[in-house]
Amino acid sequence: MASQNRKRKRLNPWRLALLILLLSFFTLTVSACGMVVYSLKDIPAFDPNQLEGSFSTLLYDKNGQIITEIGLQNRIPVKLSAIPLEVQNAFLAAEDVRFYEHIGVDPRAIARALYHNLRGGGIQEGGSTITQQLAKNCFLTPEQTLKRKIQEAILALEIERHYRKQEILELYLNHIYFGEGAYGIQAAAKTYFDKDVSELTLSEGALLAGLPKAPSLYSPIRNPEAAINRRNVVLDSMARYGFITAAEAQAAKAEPLNLKPGKATGKKYPHPYFVDYVTDELVEKYGVNQVFRGGLKVYTTLDPCIQEIAEQALADSKNFPPSYRDAAGQLEPQGAVVVIDPHTGQIRALVGGREYTHQRGLNRATDIHRQPGSAFKPIIAYAPAIEYLGYGPATVVDDVPVQFSGYQPKNYDGQYRGLIPLRTALTYSINIPAVKLLNSVGLQKAIDFASRFGFEFSPGKEGLSLALGGLHKGVTPLQMAQAYAAFANQGVYVTPTAITRVETRNGIVLDEFKPKMVRVMKPTTAYLITDMLRSAVEYGTGTRARLGSRPVAGKTGTTDDSKDIWFCGYTPELVAVVWIGHDIPREMPREYGGRYPAMIWHQIMSKALQGTPLQNFTRPPGIVVATVDKKSGLLPGPLTPPNEQVTDLFAAGTVPTKVDDTRVLVEICAASGLLATENCPERITKVLIKCPYSVPPFVKDYAERVPTERCNLHGSTASQDTTGQPVYGEEPGIPVPPGNPEANTFPPFGQVTQ
Repeated sequence: MASQNRKRKRLNPWRLALLILLLSFFTLTVSACGMVVYSLKDIPAFDPNQLEGSFSTLLYDKNGQIITEIGLQNRIPVKLSAIPLEVQNAFLAAEDVRFYEHIGVDPRAIARALYHNLRGGGIQEGGSTITQQLAKNCFLTPEQTLKRKIQEAILALEIERHYRKQEILELYLNHIYFGEGAYGIQAAAKTYFDKDVSELTLSEGALLAGLPKAPSLYSPIRNPEAAINRRNVVLDSMARYGFITAAEAQAAKAEPLNLKPGKATGKKYPHPYFVDYVTDELVEKYGVNQVFRGGLKVYTTLDPCIQEIAEQALADSKNFPPSYRDAAGQLEPQGAVVVIDPHTGQIRALVGGREYTHQRGLNRATDIHRQPGSAFKPIIAYAPAIEYLGYGPATVVDDVPVQFSGYQPKNYDGQYRGLIPLRTALTYSINIPAVKLLNSVGLQKAIDFASRFGFEFSPGKEGLSLALGGLHKGVTPLQMAQAYAAFANQGVYVTPTAITRVETRNGIVLDEFKPKMVRVMKPTTAYLITDMLRSAVEYGTGTRARLGSRPVAGKTGTTDDSKDIWFCGYTPELVAVVWIGHDIPREMPREYGGRYPAMIWHQIMSKALQGTPLQNFTRPPGIVVATVDKKSGLLPGPLTPPNEQVTDLFAAGTVPTKVDDTRVLVEICAASGLLATENCPERITKVLIKCPYSVPPFVKDYAERVPTERCNLHGSTASQDTTGQPVYGEEPGIPVPPGNPEANTFPPFGQVTQ
């Protein structure tokens, strides 16, 4: 009974909450301590010499020979006293307004950054102080991890122990990167305004203060609008924190950029565009400090002979349309070249302009995104049609006027050739067949296919004009080179690289880069595209790129008003892409990809392959040869004349099984040229092509087609033609002409079996 009368003890909810809170606090404390201990295990040793001393990084070419050393930067150290106070304050407002109050780490800034990051669902702010940024640049990689942030904070505390605030700010302003090859504020003042730092105005200082956050994004040379917006944000911050008045901020915001780019003052080095590209790749992976001060050994893919050939070709004014210098002294039009080994993805040469004026400045081979024109047709239209629909070089498409929901593509020469094989359409870069192919494949399916090559698309902003190179974002020469390399490599895409191995100065291997390969299309698809592109060079739009008996496949590209002109081509050994255009797009009247770009391509490749034995493109298994009617793409029928038969390549399983039935015997009135009636006194029997739709008379093969009307010169007309079928164009219920997406009637012939 006593046990039954004993009161049950109830758990106090406040005690439970307190217990959970204590356990959570204990767990977090232990985790934090563990993370700190883990971070301390491999934290770089604090070495004051790292803040000022450095070891140059060595770059080697593919043969193991030294190209140059990087680390001798465009840097001109200045004393803090030489920097105007308002310029110093601009950096404090932009980066660390409580710099003179904290001990190297600012808990308030960290809390603010944490709040904004949680609200934004990602990293919006970093919360790093100027001291932390100095520690990161001098001792750490740019890796964004909790471990690195802890190491950064510990090193910042060490810096604050050894240096006064003014010394830290001076080291920071002399160390940070401002873009365009400028390290430190004095070099930046010279690079952007061609003046001494002591002469900087408030507006100019605010602009420079906005650059370290993202030098490329806010570059006043590349992105003046973004630079002005960033400058104005800095000025607003200065006013908010009391460094200047609102009126002073408004007056500074009203000033134009007034850029006066000075000459690059850093050390000159060979093959600068390639070296800059490698440098940018290294900085992104290892950070500024390790690249410019850590003494790395970097082995690259550069072929110095090919690079020199490419540089000479772009430096030759005879290889460009009539040139001039713009208001900034920049030579226009500009150009770029990329040469890749398609089997390894290794970049053999990369030239980003006709002249080199600024270290790590605009590299047109990798930085610009421009419209590729018809050079995009094999990637977005022809290859998907072969891959998914079983089409081939002999598949026939009708080159006639067409309209898709208001979009009416036109051929560059205003002509319409009628029924032609895909080989002819691609060889002469005819637009309408490409658009029809893209529509047949399906826009999204073709975009998914092309995305495998590394291209970026903008959902909802692109339509069937993609077939003619109408990308919202555009492409870079490097992207085009890596895409064409997949055709040359039997359908295997290899991620391009300019670096093979990175070592420390003591020989410890940090990274070794192996080719990353993925199959993006069937080998047969790649080979059929290659074979058609060989025709484009042999007798089509790219004849200036011919290399004698050496096999060459290639495609020209010309955008509207010739604002961008391209030649993308390859041999079994190398792929090269050439682009010409203005930095700010403008017309180049009567220019096209088959002229200067093809000439440059020929000049580079003929020299680069000099002495290399000739070899053919490897034909993969599954390629067969068959003969078809060249107006229908079907097997020759009894009415197919010998001169209208074409023998071409097919992927196995796609040879048509149907015999041509489009050629029919019809009686034509000799007087009118229309279908004869029983009243016509003189009739001629002809073999003509019968289509389930009519075409305009200006289509080139109009006369080869069965007329759509009966003769009306010799009495009444009938509703039937001599073949016993309704006369197209006269009777109700006639099939819609090809091109209407609702009709699904094209290509009208040459439908192949899978």
